[in-house]
Amino acid sequence: MNTFEYEVVSIDGDYANLRRIDVESDELKLVARALLPPEIMEGTKLKYEMMQYEIY
Repeated sequence: MNTFEYEVVSIDGDYANLRRIDVESDELKLVARALLPPEIMEGTKLKYEMMQYEIY
């Protein structure tokens, strides 16, 4: 299973913009906040593995 690392760039209502930080990328990924841990804020680092996001 692949593991990806993201940083929360911004939060806009029910969505958050994530930037991948384990590889060089400027692309943002729009993710529903319902899929993310409730305590996220801008700058939070997340690990995505097995279809789940968790703070690390």
